[in-house]
Amino acid sequence: MTIQDIFAHTTALKSKIENLSIEALKAEQASNPDLLLIDIREIQELVDLGTIPTAVHCARGMLEFWASPASPYYRDYFQADRRTVVFCAGGGRSVLAVQSLTNMGFSNVAHLEAGFSGWHKQGEPIEDVSQSSRWMRRPKAE
Repeated sequence: MTIQDIFAHTTALKSKIENLSIEALKAEQASNPDLLLIDIREIQELVDLGTIPTAVHCARGMLEFWASPASPYYRDYFQADRRTVVFCAGGGRSVLAVQSLTNMGFSNVAHLEAGFSGWHKQGEPIEDVSQSSRWMRRPKAE
């Protein structure tokens, strides 16, 4: 059995989900104060690079557990019909996250296609969470 090409798989999945541009996300943030923006990157990515302002962190590995009311890890900001936008670094993990949330019953989910990297490259605001996190920033190589 051949191992599936994850990049081909996520590219194919994009045709089945809502893909937001940076401009579309900014418009939604401006018009919808109840928008739930979820950063699904690993904690070290968040601490080292910052995040999009107003984003809530939920590592990809915990997403389904935090989103399920049946789970002891449930976070009540996850609501089935609440507008939810997820992002990762480059738009791959977030495709899988949208698919998973949709399969769980969430009805209004999208992802930021350019990811955090695209947001950063475009010069959009970044929230530095390194000082408020209990996790340490990795020392830079000299």
